[in-house]
Amino acid sequence: MDKFEQNRLLEEPTLVFAVAVVGFVTTLPKAETGAVIGRQLVKSGTSIGSNYREANRAKFCDEYIHKTAVVLKEASETEYWLELCTRTAIGDRSQLTWLSQEAREQLAIFTTINRKAKGR
Repeated sequence: MDKFEQNRLLEEPTLVFAVAVVGFVTTLPKAETGAVIGRQLVKSGTSIGSNYREANRAKFCDEYIHKTAVVLKEASETEYWLELCTRTAIGDRSQLTWLSQEAREQLAIFTTINRKAKGR
């Protein structure tokens, strides 16, 4: 398996994560607080996969590095919103536990990917 195929393998887990984020947001309270957190979480949580997909189609290394940096930013923001949900005890607990763990793993993976790309 070449590097191109390896990079593409991560596209599916980021899509699965995005779908799970959308599902989780439906468990948030319908009050304004839940709506605001939900909107932010959907934006950042779905952006991870879409920006990583764009990165994998970059024509130049600098473009790839830039896009993976955006992925890192969005993964970090997603982790923040999930932590806020944990600390305020809103949303479905079982989904929240998995999403939080997955967000931390994705952040670690994309940190490594971005660092390696910068080192080329």
